[in-house]
Amino acid sequence: MDRTELAAFLRRRREQLRPADVGLPPGARRRTAGLRREEVASLAAMSTDYYTRLEQQRGPQPSEQTLASLARALRLSDDERDYLFVVAGRNAPSSAVTATHVAPALLRVLDRLSDTPALILSNLGEILVQNRLAEALYGGRTDYKGLARSEIYRWFTDPEERLIYPEHDRERQSRALVANLRAAHGSMGPASRAGELVRALLRESAEFARLWERHEVAKRFVDHKVLVHPQVGEIEVDCQALFTEDQSQALLVLTAAPRTEAFEKLQLLGVLGNQRFEDAR
Repeated sequence: MDRTELAAFLRRRREQLRPADVGLPPGARRRTAGLRREEVASLAAMSTDYYTRLEQQRGPQPSEQTLASLARALRLSDDERDYLFVVAGRNAPSSAVTATHVAPALLRVLDRLSDTPALILSNLGEILVQNRLAEALYGGRTDYKGLARSEIYRWFTDPEERLIYPEHDRERQSRALVANLRAAHGSMGPASRAGELVRALLRESAEFARLWERHEVAKRFVDHKVLVHPQVGEIEVDCQALFTEDQSQALLVLTAAPRTEAFEKLQLLGVLGNQRFEDAR
């Protein structure tokens, strides 16, 4: 671990960012350039004291998980993320870390979307990051572990996962998820995380096995759908997806036409915030 270089790299990247780059308001007049240490710590879900010690060459060696959080908070490119791992004394990022590192270009767009639900997900249906309104609409979806990180896996193994869709639309959603997974499986191969997910679902879900045999392939989202929120009921939204060049990640933006009931419900969600769905069921 090169403490001097790690500290210098973190400090320089922090100083190069502005609040608007990470979706924060400008705030009061700043005495120094860039983000404050407490802002980076908050974005990386760590204590300000821990982050400060890293910049002051006093902190313990960060874990892979901590480094991945810092890379996301500082909006690092893939090369910058790899360099961060090296100077922190870690090996090249694991495949799991690499797969969940959010594309900086998508993250910059997400940072500017504060008035409508938006989220970034992988081609395996793993929600990597979501804004405040997406969390209010879907609930927090970024803390799952293992195979359950994939909404595809949860859809076929956890009945509660389906409650966000009206009953009449669940068959379509099942087919769409399987078709998306087959597309990912085709590009990533049977030895990949996609292959692991397919094998697990073939064992655990007869419905998935039936739909997998249809050999449907798709890489798109429904343009218009109805979602069900436990507090405000059904919400009609339009969906737009922006993909990375390699199609491995997508920014999904959900909107409703102004002055409609759905628009008002999304505004209400902004007021309600992220109330636990379990309390309303």
